[in-house]
Amino acid sequence: MSSATPRTVPTLELETELARAGHRFVAGMDEVGRGALAGPASVGLAVLDLERMAGGAPSDPPPWHGVRDSKALSPARRAALAGTIAAWAVGTAVGHAQPREIDQFGVTAALRLAGLRALATVAAHGTRVDALILDGSHNWLDAPPVLGQDANDAALPPVVRTFVRADAHCVSVAAASILAKVERDELMVSLGREFPAYAWESNKGYGSAVHRAALLEHGTTPQHRLSWNLGAR
Repeated sequence: MSSATPRTVPTLELETELARAGHRFVAGMDEVGRGALAGPASVGLAVLDLERMAGGAPSDPPPWHGVRDSKALSPARRAALAGTIAAWAVGTAVGHAQPREIDQFGVTAALRLAGLRALATVAAHGTRVDALILDGSHNWLDAPPVLGQDANDAALPPVVRTFVRADAHCVSVAAASILAKVERDELMVSLGREFPAYAWESNKGYGSAVHRAALLEHGTTPQHRLSWNLGAR
């Protein structure tokens, strides 16, 4: 008998709880790239219309079947699922904070910028967010504002609920994690063509042995976070 722990399958339990409290449009948000040495910190957002989802004809499997925390999926599976999310989510976006912003403001404030940029994108398309589920235990969207973001048109949702491992348990957050991971990975592959020595097509800007060896040999690029301990010459 196998002793392996079964993988968690995300549900709409928390989204439905928020909808019952009067929040029809519930979004999930997740970040990727926080610990990378190069490239942006990116934040995915997926907005669900719980009223529409509850009122539609049931399907088996549901349209979000297969959605999981992006870390539990292969690159090919992530890419395939990312292309289907817009069919059942009413709004999707990925916001980015660039390396220079991370250097200037710190990674937490930069994540806030990226999250607000994602929220601004869905707002620009007419999608509202009544409540938001944020992966983790810390509400980094509520970090001190930078770059005048306290006056930005991307206001925080009325309700922000933090939830540890929400990317594994909540459909909306799992979808957001897939969107962020796929878009950032594609970006790092593209940037890797400009700077091939650092092998970003495989390490996506994280501190692999090849990446660190290239930093020692070639130094940094404009895509590196210079405020971090890179070990570069």
